[in-house]
Amino acid sequence: MPRIIASLVGAAFVFVLAIALFGTAKTAIQDPAPESAEHVFHLHPENIHLPSNGFFGKFDNQQLQRGFQVYKEVCSACHSLKYVAFRDLTKIGYSEPEVKAIANQWVIEQPNINPETGEPATRKNVPSDHFPSPFANEIAARAANNNALPPDLSLMTKAREDGSNYIHALLTGYRAQPAALVKEFPGSKTPQGLHYNPYFANLNIAMPPPLTSDGQVTYSDGTKATKDQMARDVAAFLTWTAEPNLNARHAAGVAAGIFLLIFCFLAWGAYQNVWRDVKH
Repeated sequence: MPRIIASLVGAAFVFVLAIALFGTAKTAIQDPAPESAEHVFHLHPENIHLPSNGFFGKFDNQQLQRGFQVYKEVCSACHSLKYVAFRDLTKIGYSEPEVKAIANQWVIEQPNINPETGEPATRKNVPSDHFPSPFANEIAARAANNNALPPDLSLMTKAREDGSNYIHALLTGYRAQPAALVKEFPGSKTPQGLHYNPYFANLNIAMPPPLTSDGQVTYSDGTKATKDQMARDVAAFLTWTAEPNLNARHAAGVAAGIFLLIFCFLAWGAYQNVWRDVKH
């Protein structure tokens, strides 16, 4: 008897769920939700084909160093990189003396306590330190950025869909708001203090265009610093900060693939050897 009751209750639950699902589907078909400005005018980033893409991809250290230069001279004024230490830069081709110099000359110093007075103080960065935040706390960050909180960039390419391409598209995507958008959606005019960018989720972003002109950064390797090039390079650098072991992971994957091929060949040879005298 309890089994019959349980079966009836389960069947009733499934029946009610089916009715609800049918009603939802019917409503969606007969009375679809109106399209929003974000749905109509939002653009998806194009593939910028970084060297690290694909199964056999590898980071280009020269590009990563250019990307770090863009971060240092442009992005670090507002965005932190709290999960990256200065000494990690040796993985992208900087020597230890160069890393020491970068850490020591970094504009933002590390918070510290004066051991003699107990008062707050600062000290120079050392290679083992993580990149310091440009702001003392969230309140200071919002006060300096029109109440918007600049996100940490360490894992940004992992936090956003199509991360590397998204970073490049966002940095190069600032433009005037299309007249067609305001005409079709009168209430969608970009608010005062925000900036129109069709690659941002709601089309309006608080961050002003960080890359304003070609040559904003002077690359030490002589590469021409166009806005597109700077956006590509910093996107590559932030791909590395989010996944610094990508080269090793790809190399391990290739080695595992080769091992499996050899193992399959040996297993096939052993099979043939064991059953060679058996007549079919």
